[in-house]
Amino acid sequence: MTWEITFVLVLLVFAIVSFVKEKLPVDVTAILVFAILLIVGMASGSSRLPDKDALIQVFANSAPLTIAAMFIISLALEKVGAIELLAEALGRLTKLPLRMFMVVMILSIAFVSAFMNNTPVVVVFLPVVIGLARKMKTPASKLLIPLSYASIFGGVCTLMGTSTNILMSGELRSAGMAPLGMFELASVGLPLVFIATAFLVIFGPKLLPVRETLTAILSEEERREFITEAFVRPKSELIGQSFGESSLKRARGIRLLEIIRDGVAVDGDIRKTKFEEGDRLVLSCRPSGIAEAQASGEVDFVHEKGLDLEQIAAHQGAIVEGVIGPKSSITGKNIREINFRQRYRMIILAIHRHGHNVRDRLETLPLDFGDTLLMMGTDQAIEKLRSSDDIMLLDKPPVSANSLRKWLPLVVGMVVAMVAAVSFLNVPIVVGSIFVMAVIMTMGIVKPKDAYASVEWRILMLIYGMLALGEALEVSGATGLAVEQIVGLSTHVPEPMRPFLMLAVVYLAGSICTEFLSNNATVVLMAPVAISIGLALGVDPRPFAIAVCVAASASFATPIGYQTNTYVYSVGGYRFSDFAKVGIPLNLLYFIVSVFVIPMVWDFYK
Repeated sequence: MTWEITFVLVLLVFAIVSFVKEKLPVDVTAILVFAILLIVGMASGSSRLPDKDALIQVFANSAPLTIAAMFIISLALEKVGAIELLAEALGRLTKLPLRMFMVVMILSIAFVSAFMNNTPVVVVFLPVVIGLARKMKTPASKLLIPLSYASIFGGVCTLMGTSTNILMSGELRSAGMAPLGMFELASVGLPLVFIATAFLVIFGPKLLPVRETLTAILSEEERREFITEAFVRPKSELIGQSFGESSLKRARGIRLLEIIRDGVAVDGDIRKTKFEEGDRLVLSCRPSGIAEAQASGEVDFVHEKGLDLEQIAAHQGAIVEGVIGPKSSITGKNIREINFRQRYRMIILAIHRHGHNVRDRLETLPLDFGDTLLMMGTDQAIEKLRSSDDIMLLDKPPVSANSLRKWLPLVVGMVVAMVAAVSFLNVPIVVGSIFVMAVIMTMGIVKPKDAYASVEWRILMLIYGMLALGEALEVSGATGLAVEQIVGLSTHVPEPMRPFLMLAVVYLAGSICTEFLSNNATVVLMAPVAISIGLALGVDPRPFAIAVCVAASASFATPIGYQTNTYVYSVGGYRFSDFAKVGIPLNLLYFIVSVFVIPMVWDFYK
């Protein structure tokens, strides 16, 4: 083993550990790996490491460019209301029995996900499914995991269904093989859709848990809280006291949200801040709490008609749940740092993360992608927040602008034309997707600013970093060494059975990797190994590449392996084990069906 192989393998282990621990964002880890390869390659001058030009060449790979274009096309479909129409149709089926409704929901979402990015599909359907579950008097936790899984089912069926398929198509082209056809994966994807749907419909209602949402942790009285503003009287006993020392703390049902002093919100721990004369206090009060505060005589309330209470200003607080999206600007910051109350005019009552409802030390807890926030604010504040890209509200689905509905036939028609051109005219998908993207932006259906914002750049940076690492593994000989060791496992197996055994090994390796790494990283790292195993066995490498495609997408056992799973994780009030209970049998089902079907469709000895 050369020092180059050792160096690259150490770098690979570093990347994997960093991905799992998440001390650094995955895209930052990928960029760091890229930078290290550049520096070491230039400094050493070794021919067993890719040089600067070879590493920079990864930016010429057409797959990330295609993926970026598909993000923009997905945004256009979302803006013109294509997903919304299906959601409205689904909403008319709530009278169906639960299992029948699950069949329609899963197949509908799988169909849409076959032609657009999974994440916006789940984003739009999340509040829809929550609302439908409420109408059906069914816990939302019975439907949200199937929602995420359905988007994965559909993504396996087409070339454009998920970025992993586009990446694998590029890897096949780079290896001198034919790229994936638009519907080539449907030969294994469609059987998996129907078998997996049957599994969820038959066993899902029993395996899926009954979990409480954030709203469920509130009592009926808490749901009727008021946001109230009051000021400290001159010569009040409150002067010089903190909230914890005052009569306000002892009054039942009062929560101090903010202290405004000289027109500016007081920083720091407001519960320990000493009150001063004229301080304006923002309080969250239950009706009984308001009455007790009024009776204390230490806080002035100005009468507000109809409430029979004296207050400076009071609004009944509407309670709403929202989830932090992957492109949110507030991730990694705590409530105090972003001045949440002033920024959104909303109050956070609780946060749901990783299966737990958090109601203490909220001010210092850094927010993260997938966190579900229980918030209270006025109707005006909620409507303003609805237009924010930072938090997606779950009370109702986002509504597309009516002015864009007229473009629905055009956008859908262009996508259909692109699919037909790629399928029957052998037009490269990168050409078709860029042309559709250009027309969409030229027509003003998607404005350039929104288009660029829709691209998940962290995924592209991750892909570029992993492509560079994959190149280093190949050039250093680490990939060849790994293939030699893996193929060596089959030496005691009869020769006709070796490809089948190696297919199972490749699938299992991809399935395990994708549960802890991203699906894109799994494809980039596993594709050269899979192709090389086929060549080493003297058989067609394509079945092994197809197995990696399916395995990388089929992430069911953990909530962290796939972005849509992370989305529903907190929203549904799930625990980590809930995904394992449903996902592990589903992973095994996908493994068995794939290992059986793939050799039948893609012959090893073609």
